[in-house]
This record gives sequence, C-alpha cells and structure tokens, in this order.
Amino acid sequence: MIIHVVRKGASLWELANRYNIHVNAIQQINQLPDPDQLLIGQSILIPVPGSMHTVKQGETLWTIAQRYGVSVNSIILTNELPNPDVLYPGMRLYIPPIIHVVQPGETLWQIAKLYSISTQAIIDANQIQNPNIIYAGVQLIIPRAKPTIEVNAYTYQSDEAGAKSINTLSPLFTYVSPFAYMVKEDGTLEPFDDDLMLAAAKAHGVIPMMSITNFTSTEAGSNLAHIVLASPDLREKLMTNILQVMDAKGYKGINVDFENVLPEDREHYNAFLQLAVDRLHPKDYFVSTAVAPKTSSTQQGLLYEAHDYEAHGKIVDFVVLMTYEWGWRGGPPTAISPINQMRSVVEYALSVIPADKLFLGFQIYARDWKVPHTKGQEAETISAQEAIRRANQYGVTIQYDTTAQSPFFRYVDEQGQQHEVWFEDARSAQAKFDLVKEYNLQGISYWVLGYPFPQNWVLLDDNFIIRKLTY
Repeated sequence: MIIHVVRKGASLWELANRYNIHVNAIQQINQLPDPDQLLIGQSILIPVPGSMHTVKQGETLWTIAQRYGVSVNSIILTNELPNPDVLYPGMRLYIPPIIHVVQPGETLWQIAKLYSISTQAIIDANQIQNPNIIYAGVQLIIPRAKPTIEVNAYTYQSDEAGAKSINTLSPLFTYVSPFAYMVKEDGTLEPFDDDLMLAAAKAHGVIPMMSITNFTSTEAGSNLAHIVLASPDLREKLMTNILQVMDAKGYKGINVDFENVLPEDREHYNAFLQLAVDRLHPKDYFVSTAVAPKTSSTQQGLLYEAHDYEAHGKIVDFVVLMTYEWGWRGGPPTAISPINQMRSVVEYALSVIPADKLFLGFQIYARDWKVPHTKGQEAETISAQEAIRRANQYGVTIQYDTTAQSPFFRYVDEQGQQHEVWFEDARSAQAKFDLVKEYNLQGISYWVLGYPFPQNWVLLDDNFIIRKLTY
C-alpha cells in the first residue's frame, strides 16, 4: 500500500496511470467526496503491493533494504532518489514487494515455509483461484509478515447505527464497547439501548466489552465518583449490578472509564479495580480501564492525579491510553492526537505497565474551529470525510504538521468567517500504527465509531493481523 501526497495538477486518472491500476480501485478505498477534485497536500491510498517506511535517525538504505529483504537498488529506483546517500529522519520511502519466481515442482506450501508466512497470505496477495495449480516461472508477490494486535472500538451511536458499524467493520475488531452505562449515586446503573449492537458483535465473533462511566457531556462526575468509590458498600453494590448486566446481556468484560476523579479518591479507585478483578475473574470475565494521557507519575490536574498507571497495570488485564483530545472542542485549534505527545504518554506508560497490557487510543474524528478562537467558543466535531469535503468546497491546500504528524487546513466561509480544521488522514494514521509497532503494544482502541474514515480501516488491515478471541 502506498500513501501518495497530491501535487499541483494531479488527477485520479494521472495517479492510476502512474501506478498502473484502475481509477475505480483508488476511489473505492479512499471514498473521495469529489473524485474529480484532488487537493494539493491531500494523501491518497494507492492499492499496490509494497509498503511505506519512515526513515529513522541513523538508518541507511542498506539497513532498510536488509530489514525488508529487498535490494538497495530497488529502493533507489522505485523512489527515484536523486542522492541515495542522503536520507533524513521522517523521510518516507516506498519499499517494493518481495517477488518469488516459482521453480519447477514447487508448491505453495514450500514457498510459504521458505518465507515464514501462511499459504493463505500468498493466495490472498496474488488472488490465486486454485492453490493446487501454480506454474513454474510465475512471479508471486510475497506479503511481508504483519504483527498481530487486538483492536477495540467504542461507539456512542444509536443502537441501530452502532450495529450497522459493527456489521460493516467486524473483521477488524477484537472488542466493541457500546458507550456507556452511567453509574448512579446509589450504585445502580443507568441503562441504554445496546441489544442490536450486542447481537451484531455476537454474530461476527467480536467480544462485547461493557463500558461504565461517571461523567456526561455536561457533568464532570467528580462528586458522583467520590460518593461511590469512597464507600465500600456502594463499591460492592455497583459490582453486583455490573455483574447482573454482564450475565444478562452477554458482556465478557468491562472497561472502567472514570474521569475527573478527585485526587483524594485515588486509592479508592484502585480498590474498586481490585474488587472488579476479584469478582469478575472467577467468572472468566476481564477488566480494563481507560486512563488520561499522563507523562509522569507526578502530573497534576483533575484529569490525571487519580489515574494510577502503575496500580492499573498491576491490577487490570489491560489499559486503554486515552491519547487524544489535545485539540479539544473548547480550546484553540491544534492537532487532536499529536504523535509527539502520544509518544511521550506511551513512553511513560511503558515505564510502569507492560507493553502487552497497553492499547493506544486513536480518535477518528476531525474538528473545525472558528478563528481567531475566543473563550467559550466550541469547535464543531466532524468526520475526516467531511473535512475533505469542506476542503474541496473551498478549494484549499492541505497542510501537514510534521511534528504532530497531523494534517490541517484553513478556509473562509461565505460569511467571511475564518476556520481552521484539524483531521486525520492516511499519513497520520500510519504514524500511529508505526508507534504501535515500534513499542510492540497490545493493540489500538478507537474513539469513536460513527465518523467515516475509510482510509483508516484499509490501512489497519494492511498493517496488522487482528486477533480474534473466544470467551
């Protein structure tokens, strides 16, 4: 898969001819709002064999070629490098696929064993109709091995819309988390409609994870969390009610998303998580948490202090890092999930939590701010697809912040109001996938379904094998 960044004058027809594929193949995976209008700086996925590599400090063409099992010359030729001796960190290189020429008498099983991959991977990559018949001299694309990860997706869509999302994207999910059961001050739970989503998950082998929370869009939930967490009796009552819902609905685990917990309730929160494990593990249910994006154990602020990374890492089965919302709707325009900030959170988390318990949070929505930003003004939350549609409407250039690894653009609407939009594209998604690979994290957790982002799902499938579990 190639990520192509559009230059002036480019068209889908020109890209299709350049990469020797059909225009419809490009449109199908990118779902461009206006296929006749490409924007300067826009990233386009090109569905051809091979992969992209981002150069890191100290790498050379020789070390990169060795890593991918190709020749240095093939990298030079396919990337049209004017000076092969000059590489710089952040530079993106297309790595051509490995090609195997079938020898007389060879079988797919033998070829797969030679490259330590599955026969099915070769069949899929080459669209082989009859695996028992391959001819000597045929050139086969050998797909590179992909890491296996787990993927969770939250959704606060309606029951019907959420079920539709699960039905469409289920091959890419290990877990799905309808959001959320609201905790009440008496230790009971506020129910919501999730039956269709749970049925869709069950039908497609996706593990339903029950999400519980203490906050709403209008209530921070600090006092609510204090009332419940500070009382051993209410903690027990809440767990009993959680178990009743899990047993009745078919949830296989919980995700505890308590936010804005008072610093003095830190140990109470830890005690609740230990209680959850003690009550749920005997029934083969799992426990996970969602934590604010901390970069140190001493980070101050209501969002952070009660989220004890080290304790969560020891107590629960896995932890979702909420590595998003730097560009929050009430603040000034900036990247929502800047990769430099995400990296700092991951590196701190890894100092106290094993990598195989960590999920990288990935938001898949965009935000449109009015500028200049004024206090009390909120950005509009939209999808990546809508962001591109607006960029098309106003004929703007897509810019890319290389530090944040995030695309953005500015436009002026019909009323003369200036806007700044930060969103996700193929490049920013790939940067996040590379971070997961670099640190061997357990998985990715999406916040939140309901915002169309076709490029993400194609890239996710191209980068990883998604683990499916049974409980």
